[in-house]
Amino acid sequence: MFPLRDNIPLSRLPVVTIALVAINVVAYLISIRHGGSFFGGPADGVAVHYGAIPYELTHPGKHCDLIAEGQLSGVVCQGQAGVTGTPGAQPSTAETVLTSMFLHGSFLHIAGNMLFLAIFGPNVEDRVGRLRYPVFYLAGGAVALAAQVLVDPGSTAPTLGASGAIAAVLGAYIVLYPRARVLTLVFIVFFVTIVELPALVLLGIWFLTQLWFGAAGLASPVGGGEGVAYFAHVGGFLFGLLAIRLLVRRGGARGGPRPSRPVY
Repeated sequence: MFPLRDNIPLSRLPVVTIALVAINVVAYLISIRHGGSFFGGPADGVAVHYGAIPYELTHPGKHCDLIAEGQLSGVVCQGQAGVTGTPGAQPSTAETVLTSMFLHGSFLHIAGNMLFLAIFGPNVEDRVGRLRYPVFYLAGGAVALAAQVLVDPGSTAPTLGASGAIAAVLGAYIVLYPRARVLTLVFIVFFVTIVELPALVLLGIWFLTQLWFGAAGLASPVGGGEGVAYFAHVGGFLFGLLAIRLLVRRGGARGGPRPSRPVY
């Protein structure tokens, strides 16, 4: 299912959401300048250096790097058995928590993420306010990454993408606008149709899908996750559900008035 638009009017231009989409797009274009491709995404070296690697986050002072020697290739880290030497220059581990949120693995990856952000972000920004919204967004991304690291602390696979932060936005949206309706493109085998779904249904299905695939990956770790950080999505979504209640309760709807027309 692909959302196309919702029925909640905005009280003002969502400049922060527009800026976030623009930053993600620019970061993607920069990341593919030296290696990689437009549709295939950045080179592995860029992903390893600027992505967030759980092993680095759980082993302070240890860094990972990409090796390619003969038929052997992959990510190795300081402190692992048989690993010697010093990795090349790269950002600090703390920096990668931020840089990883603005990198994407492929064109489809960033296109899907930006679609969800562009549809559900503006109204959350409207309610939270332009100053607090980016803080909420970045905090959601950090919590989402922490959830993924907690599930697989020894992973050497770099985590990339805005999915965790956007999942927090989705969690906030479902709390703020559960009765909103979203025009959605639905694929059923070879049949394609457009239907209007309640946000509670659409985002609820999305969350349960992430939870299901995440659990399947734990039950069958070899090939089960298919490289998708499902628990980052789950963690970000739950953060959004909880954090938005505190923000709205304490700060009120500073982003503008409630919709002037009925939400059905």
